[in-house]
Amino acid sequence: MNTNQIQIFDTTLRDGEQVPGCKLDTKQKLVIARQLELLGVDVIEAGFPISSPGDFQSVREIGSTVTEPIVCALSRAVFKDIEVAADSLKTAKRPRIHTGIGTSDSHIQHKLRTTPEKIIERAVAAVKHAKSFVEDVEFYAEDAGRTGNEFLARVIQAVVDAGATVLNIPDTTGYCLPDEYQAKIAFLRDNVNGIHKCTISTHCHNDLGLATANSIAGAMGGARQIECTINGIGERAGNTALEEVVMIMRQHEHLGLYTNINSKLLLETSHLVSESMGMVVQPNKAIVGDNAFAHSSGIHQDGVIKRRDTYEIIDPAEVGVDESRIVLTARSGRAALAYRFKNLGHNVTKVQLDNLYQEFLQVADRKKEVEDADLEEMISASAA
Repeated sequence: MNTNQIQIFDTTLRDGEQVPGCKLDTKQKLVIARQLELLGVDVIEAGFPISSPGDFQSVREIGSTVTEPIVCALSRAVFKDIEVAADSLKTAKRPRIHTGIGTSDSHIQHKLRTTPEKIIERAVAAVKHAKSFVEDVEFYAEDAGRTGNEFLARVIQAVVDAGATVLNIPDTTGYCLPDEYQAKIAFLRDNVNGIHKCTISTHCHNDLGLATANSIAGAMGGARQIECTINGIGERAGNTALEEVVMIMRQHEHLGLYTNINSKLLLETSHLVSESMGMVVQPNKAIVGDNAFAHSSGIHQDGVIKRRDTYEIIDPAEVGVDESRIVLTARSGRAALAYRFKNLGHNVTKVQLDNLYQEFLQVADRKKEVEDADLEEMISASAA
């Protein structure tokens, strides 16, 4: 692909749902799928149809419900998997089969107990079989992050020749450093004949906290699809967070990369997924956490009150947040206190503020956070 648009492949309903305790029924999946379509994702990985009748039904119903995104079904490099995936996609307007196999020494020797040559044979056979059902076939080289680049290029060359349209290079165990992952993507781009006709995809896990960094690095290396989930949910430590990669590209315009995501729906979508899955979003989560636009330090509060971008690189409205929050704690200063009093309709003088601030500190030392009701009580007491 000779474009700077990054396709957003959302796997919340497949990889994200693999989190223990986060199982969704078909009705819940349909609600989320519709929201993902509104959000503007390019691909929805709707499930792993061979895994259960429920997953099969969910893929089928999502395929008949959404019209804009590609609907993707996962399979192993097993003919029966591929056939069931193809069957589940019969209702989809834009179907894609996502098939693949492990390529690292660890997977070949210990999981699959086979040989590198057999891996290539099985990969090619899977792609060709999937291609007999749909035109759009994505191949994943599981544990590509720990696969030697030379062998990985051999595998990718074989599946490109077999007709794969999308090439997923997963950092399955979250092992890679960003520069290593970028170099791996670039190596494939430069050493696989015909790869320019395909889309290279990233699929990064967060075991070392590098999923987002690796995904951006992969895009800088030539990938044009990023596989991610809402809130970064997923196996173990999770997947690349959709909201993070989208806003990184928006903030760093010099990268020349962009997506079609409607960022104003990010918070709304985050809340929907969190509530549906019962998976609480950590307060300090980037972009969509409760504290992402909250300020409690006096120095920070003073700066934000004077000019928002002193401490905020993103306008909260851009991601669907109503406004920044000035949280009053024992670390807050006079500027924040005056700001909150003004918001409550009280324009206090400097002398009043000095007196109220001393009382405020006493309350703040007793409580984690000073609420509006506490401030009203302080004003009433000072007026008595």
